[in-house]
Amino acid sequence: MSHKPALKRIDRYIIRKFLTTFFFMVGIFCVIAVVFDLMENIGRLLTNDAPLGGTLMYYLSFCFHFGNLLSGFIVFLTIIWFTSRLAQQTEIIALLSSGMSFTRLMRPYFIASTVLVSISLLVSHFILPKANERKVDFEVEYVHVNFHISDQHMYREISPGTVAYFRSITVDRNTGYRFQLERWGEDNVLEQRILAAKATWLEEDSVWRLINARIRNFDPDGTEHLRYLTRMDTALSMSISDFGQRSVMTSAMTTPDLKRHIDNEQQRGAQVSMLKLEQYGRTANPFSIYVLMIIGVGIASRKLRGGMGYHLFLAVITGFLFVFVSKLITVYAASVSLSPDALISRENWLVLAAWLPNLMFAALGGVICWKAPK
Repeated sequence: MSHKPALKRIDRYIIRKFLTTFFFMVGIFCVIAVVFDLMENIGRLLTNDAPLGGTLMYYLSFCFHFGNLLSGFIVFLTIIWFTSRLAQQTEIIALLSSGMSFTRLMRPYFIASTVLVSISLLVSHFILPKANERKVDFEVEYVHVNFHISDQHMYREISPGTVAYFRSITVDRNTGYRFQLERWGEDNVLEQRILAAKATWLEEDSVWRLINARIRNFDPDGTEHLRYLTRMDTALSMSISDFGQRSVMTSAMTTPDLKRHIDNEQQRGAQVSMLKLEQYGRTANPFSIYVLMIIGVGIASRKLRGGMGYHLFLAVITGFLFVFVSKLITVYAASVSLSPDALISRENWLVLAAWLPNLMFAALGGVICWKAPK
């Protein structure tokens, strides 16, 4: 009884070409990125006496970060590159003319994509955060020394019933502007409100210095007491770092650590929309490999008069469009406010936002494959 192999020669050929071309392109892109980054930061590395060994480990972690970031786009270029060559040499037409269906032709592409999706999921959730931890530590010490908080209107519950607010913060000066502190008692009764033009953290004394402070105390009987101080030092259980951190710090957290960080930030009253989008994106982004693979095969399987150059042009346009739409949806989803009676909860909205680019372009890929030569 004859037994047909699960994978035919053409399957093994496509899988091998797919994976080898992908990793080759990842290597090329990483080398280019490392050269440009080194050219930009060589002065800082020399000024800050960065060690050679640490620099090499930094750029190894940099390659992990950059390769994973562009994995979907590189998969797209990979498929366009070698599938277009097959199409221009009429090999795709020969396979389809021999009775092979277009769905059967895509099987080796799905197998190779599944390998890359599995690797990307493992890297995104666990390996890349560990690499980013080394990368961030190196950048903090030798590259991007200055720490800047770009957020505005920051609230934190620094202790039960005590809420602090800053309009903005300048970390270099350890100073926050338009400071407000409220103390709430039992039954949510406001007991004290402090307003100040600015508040400066004095690390050597572990106190906050308030400038032009206006203190309003509220007695239980409704009486108010108001006083003004041009300068006031007070001890508060908070520091500048409580109101912000380098945005890349969260990229150095594994997904379980990121979930715990999100829970802690929510308890402190911080905005966590971008953090949750990053959490959901760590799963959604690897699956974009499937989406871009479907689009790539649908485009590159056609033999066009323009040849491979036209295919590559479509690949670049589609890839950049995918990145642009993903970023646009992410920014909009993080900033939009939903009414309490909305049909979708805030949590489900963020999940949908993370997956929406994949869903939109998967529909586009379905249309392209439907119109592809059969």
